[in-house]
Amino acid sequence: MGPTVYDPKKHAVILFDGVCNVCNHSVQFIINHDKNGYFLFASLQSPVAESYFSTLGISDKNLRSIVLIEGEQYVTESTAVLRICKRLTGLWKILYVLILVPPFIRDPAYRLFARNRYRFFGKREQCMIPSPEIKTRFLD
Repeated sequence: MGPTVYDPKKHAVILFDGVCNVCNHSVQFIINHDKNGYFLFASLQSPVAESYFSTLGISDKNLRSIVLIEGEQYVTESTAVLRICKRLTGLWKILYVLILVPPFIRDPAYRLFARNRYRFFGKREQCMIPSPEIKTRFLD
């Protein structure tokens, strides 16, 4: 079975840094806590991401933040993380209450972590290759 076809009424797309160890573990975590298969994935380094950058008018080609695309809208940084948490099973959705903290406070904390993630958690030489069990969750 090939990758899932993206239907904006049934799915959201998460663009993630494919060489980041934290990001790859986060994708695995999301898959394990997204029992309805709402989220689909593509790495920021992929042609899929490049297509979304063009379509949505995302001008920063050096973007190193997570991007959550729902329909024709996208969010990045802490807002993306919190909106993802809102859709997960279990107590993770409680974290969405942090959306009440203004982005000018949340996003600098996110950026500080993002700037240091390679130093603390390492980096891969290439993007993650999904296993056959989760391949359908990745866009080509």
